[in-house]
Amino acid sequence: MRLSFFKVLSVLILLSLFFNCARRGTPTGGPKDSIPPVLTKAIPLNETVNFKDKKIKIYFDEYIKLKDVKTQLIISPPQKNEPIIAPAGTASKFISITILDTLDVNTTYSYNFGNSIVDNNEENKLGNFKYVFSTGTYIDSLVISGEVTDPKVKEPSKNLDVMLYEYDSTFTDSVIFKQKPRYISNTLDSTLFEITNIRKGKYLLIALKDANNNKIYDPDIDKIGFVKDTLTLPTNDTIFNISIFKEVPKLKVIKPKEVSKGHLIFGFKGKAEDLIIKLLSETPENFKSEINYEKGKDTINYWYTPFETDSLNFTVSKGDYIEEFTANLRSSKIDTLKITNTGSALNLRDTFAILSNTPIIKVDTSLISIIDKDTLNVDFKAILAKSKNKLFLNFDKKPAFNYSIEILPNAITDIYEIPNDSLSFKIQTKTPEDYGILNVEIVSSKKTSFIVELLNNKNVVVRTAKINKPENVKFELLDPGAYFVRVTIDENNNGIWDTGNFLEKRQPEIIKFFDKILELRANWEPFEIFVID
Repeated sequence: MRLSFFKVLSVLILLSLFFNCARRGTPTGGPKDSIPPVLTKAIPLNETVNFKDKKIKIYFDEYIKLKDVKTQLIISPPQKNEPIIAPAGTASKFISITILDTLDVNTTYSYNFGNSIVDNNEENKLGNFKYVFSTGTYIDSLVISGEVTDPKVKEPSKNLDVMLYEYDSTFTDSVIFKQKPRYISNTLDSTLFEITNIRKGKYLLIALKDANNNKIYDPDIDKIGFVKDTLTLPTNDTIFNISIFKEVPKLKVIKPKEVSKGHLIFGFKGKAEDLIIKLLSETPENFKSEINYEKGKDTINYWYTPFETDSLNFTVSKGDYIEEFTANLRSSKIDTLKITNTGSALNLRDTFAILSNTPIIKVDTSLISIIDKDTLNVDFKAILAKSKNKLFLNFDKKPAFNYSIEILPNAITDIYEIPNDSLSFKIQTKTPEDYGILNVEIVSSKKTSFIVELLNNKNVVVRTAKINKPENVKFELLDPGAYFVRVTIDENNNGIWDTGNFLEKRQPEIIKFFDKILELRANWEPFEIFVID
């Protein structure tokens, strides 16, 4: 008995050791799976004609899952009621499509899954898988392709919709604001597009950066690009390059909003330069107001000296545009005057500036002094910016010098009659050798003006030069770092980049990027040639 007991005990111990070892890890070995799923069958068959079904099943040789199918799947022509696609969040060996729409007769439909179909284990992509069928007797087979770019952006824009609208007897340009297109594709993770299974006919070709993904053009939020002339397919020219742009919307001012006592903001869309804001309400004799439009922003600041009232009435106008507004006033707190400066390091080509959060209405220069490192007073000229929020102190700067700027109380007074407290700023300059110089030779056969912009590695424009013909542009006193060049072909010679307009069939002005990143070191003066065809 004792012997039998020990035999059983030994067996149990050996089994325990075996299972413990087995649990320690999963055996590894063999090559990593890199093969995407393979289609085995589809019911109905892919490229079926005379299609009348409401349910489609597509089978694969391994378990798959759908990844980002809502953004990746492109159905062309678009359907009013989106089909039900399964599986959702689980692995399966098939995809089921339940059609909820009534299909058009004699129409070829394409379900392009993009890169959404991946295997369950390694997520190997079945790239650009398409299921195609026709409700008619044949599959349409015409194809167009091309590239979509954003001229204002150096890095390629991705996930752009490319659309074909059928140009028939009912067509008007306004259709893109109201209806989905006949055919649609998407650039997905690239700038390239391809629209397939198109029937012969006449079409409008556009591209959209569709902000709300509704497949309809909204000028307020979307970017658009278009081929100016209508396409008649089939055609020998089937490759197209499209530039997208943001249109300038029609001027629309939004009801003013109170920020603080004596401070309103007017939101707007469109171009608000030269907008006239007129106060209609009666004001006291000592009333003051300032309007500040900041370029690149979509708000206008309206500052005023507060008085006892519950509301203010305004008219805003520009050309034929005019609207009336009432601003309700509730705030009891006035903005406190805050004075800052542009920084302690002052480039030899820049002007020192004092920044204010409220408009400056009075400056007493006798209470401002600039002292150099030898404790000598430096002559300066004070210049108040048009915005009234910036005060420039212009003086002759010496290389490798330290300066102290002293601003005594009451030197600066804002619109609320609030004076500054005592302020002191320390600034220093560098030597010219601490900077670099960059020469860019613009070479082109184009007889037009150019806007040459130098951008840093944060895509911020640091220098701009406007030239009337191809020539060398010298950017001096640059901080060491990485830069790249952007050039606008300024065809109308107005000194700014002009965007396009779809209804006017006007394309944006062409912008070119210099592919090379320019690395600049201190005391360097490289020379680069930028050829513009």
